Amino acid sequence: MSTPPPSPNALSMPVRFLKGVGPKKSAILEQYGIATLQELFFHVPRRYLDRSVIVTIEELRRLSRRQSANEQSLADVRRDYTVVGEVRSFDVVGFRAKARFVLVLADKSASMQCVWFGGVRYWKDRFTIGETLAVSGEPSYFGNVLQFVHPDIDRIAGAKKEEEVEDADVETPQVDWTSMLNSGGMVPVYPSGKDLERVGLDSSGFRRLLASAIRQLNAVRETLPDTILQRRRLLPLTSAIQTVHFPKAADILEESLRRLKYEELFYFQLILALKRHRVKHETKGIAFNVQSKLARQLLDSLPFELTRAQVRAIKEITADMALPKPLNRLLQGDVGSGKTIVALLCMLIAVENGYQTVFMAPTEILAEQHFKTLAALLRSLPVNVRLLVGGQRSRLRKDVLADVQRGSAQMVVGTHVLFEKGVEFANLGFVVIDEQHRFGVLQRASLRKKGVNPDVLVMTATPIPRTLSMTLYGDLDVSIINELPRDRKPIKTILRHDQEKESVFRFVREQIREGRQAYFVYPLIEESEKVDLKAATVHFEHLQRDVFADLRLGLLHGRLSSEDKDAVMAKFKSREIDILVATTVIEVGIDVPNASVMVIENAERFGLSQLHQLRGRVGRGSDQSHCILLTEAWLARKVKGIKGRPDGRVQAMEEQRQAEQRLATMVRTTDGFEIAEVDLQLRGPGDFFGTRQSGIPEFKVANILTDTSLLDLARADAFALVDHDPQLKLPEHHDIIDHLRGHFRDALALVRVG
Repeated sequence: MSTPPPSPNALSMPVRFLKGVGPKKSAILEQYGIATLQELFFHVPRRYLDRSVIVTIEELRRLSRRQSANEQSLADVRRDYTVVGEVRSFDVVGFRAKARFVLVLADKSASMQCVWFGGVRYWKDRFTIGETLAVSGEPSYFGNVLQFVHPDIDRIAGAKKEEEVEDADVETPQVDWTSMLNSGGMVPVYPSGKDLERVGLDSSGFRRLLASAIRQLNAVRETLPDTILQRRRLLPLTSAIQTVHFPKAADILEESLRRLKYEELFYFQLILALKRHRVKHETKGIAFNVQSKLARQLLDSLPFELTRAQVRAIKEITADMALPKPLNRLLQGDVGSGKTIVALLCMLIAVENGYQTVFMAPTEILAEQHFKTLAALLRSLPVNVRLLVGGQRSRLRKDVLADVQRGSAQMVVGTHVLFEKGVEFANLGFVVIDEQHRFGVLQRASLRKKGVNPDVLVMTATPIPRTLSMTLYGDLDVSIINELPRDRKPIKTILRHDQEKESVFRFVREQIREGRQAYFVYPLIEESEKVDLKAATVHFEHLQRDVFADLRLGLLHGRLSSEDKDAVMAKFKSREIDILVATTVIEVGIDVPNASVMVIENAERFGLSQLHQLRGRVGRGSDQSHCILLTEAWLARKVKGIKGRPDGRVQAMEEQRQAEQRLATMVRTTDGFEIAEVDLQLRGPGDFFGTRQSGIPEFKVANILTDTSLLDLARADAFALVDHDPQLKLPEHHDIIDHLRGHFRDALALVRVG
């Protein structure tokens, strides 16, 4: 084992220097984000086993039978017991795939079996006849034979002499349970995985590794100031680490976990506070003259009045634009609330000040939709709007790039291609990022470098729960548009089963007869043998041929070319198509006020946020709109197909519970923020936006759904500390800055990113 390099704090010590951690184990640990003692100590147990009950084998037999007689489910109550006995015999039973390793353990009261499946050669070499073991696990029976299956073991004493082994009256030795890793008290169970288990890092392996690491605790320094520790009544860091991994009692365990959670939340919020302070106080920005004739002309040309929430958002944004500091603001608004017009009015202010502006969208179809919307709104104004996306022809792309470089392109709508090196702006001053959660932090940084600290307005139509907003956008100012245009009526959402489909078809026909249009949305493009879902292409043909033969139908999905998509949408907008059959490609960016009915087939298969976005495609005009959620009895077939697999039935029941909760939420409310809260509870923060991405932190100990009060405290402390000492130069903050440099170097490098 090599000698570790000198470190100001043992928390920075690489795990590869721990005893028993070779190159393979070290590499796997790094893959799981455990490279230092800090990361190992924060790899906290997911639960604990109470193994404080130590019984004889005969007592275990009575307890397990009593439990069985009471018909108590082992899945509901985890009963772990520990027995101490001598190894009487062991052998491999069975052949090949059915082979198992069976060990007979005896104490003065009786004997029992310990059984392991798989790796029988490994187990055969691990034991000696006559040695004393503490064995812990859940009791079960194989016939009349009492067993522990895959128990945890601690070695108490080595093998006795031959004459001592023959004595059946085995006396239980005096045991120092405080030295046991797997028995005798509260035993931690760690998160693991197949790769970790292959190198011996199952839960027992992690206990051994932590036992080695915990010896370094005397070199671990406190990272937080005494003022915070006292004000928040936090345990010392070393005490918390020791207790979380080797708890002596349950009462102090909760306080120890609270300390580690606070530590994690505090340092994340500290980075946000440093980032916000740098943008607000240390970075020079553009002080725009916010009195704009162009913006006034656009306002006067609109056929509607802005809502009070839109006006409030504009005032908040323009107040920041007037300051000589970069705008760094999040604009939240539900679908159809009018975020685009707010952003466009602010972009016109920048254009009138002589700066170029950017409107960035996550997909080409959405970028094209925004381009057409902006161009239509600005058709009477002297503003040059260009579109830059990846699928353009070479000649058109060169023309757009030249226009951007010389500054004659005053507004540029585009996708991620705006990040590319060949895109050079003459004078970029204002950036709008739509659905910004789909872009990474580094991508936003590269776009901001295209100008000299341009103002950045981040927009999202996915309402973000407060707790997630405090982590994902905690460094941004926030503006919220929380009301819809005055002429909009709330969408009526109705749940129907497949058996009621004929009545749904009649309702759609009535709506079309009254001059309106409808969407039918399906989860797949083509039929799949593996997935029993409706398919857009097949059902388009069915609807056209068998249901609405006298009406005009169109088909829209992601595999169509841009030209074909545009042609279909143009026909739908001009009312040449009565019913648009589509996939979720219409989830965002489609605005047809005359469409008043949205029918979503297999609604139980869609996520809650996705259902809400789809519903937002109707209700954009003054007519009453309806969203009809069509479902089928899919669970019964699924459960039947996995007969004999209890785990599968449990999974299917959980899927049904979540599906029912999603659909009930959709019927109950159209409030996007309430829907977002439910969605976050169902899916968790990492999957809230459909896919995990680098902008959302994955906390190892804290849970932002349940630790909201602690998050508030950590945020208040972090922001107050930066307000008091923005450079962290005071002596009492030296340990904090050392800790940041040692463990958050990459995050510190992004402090300048807006």
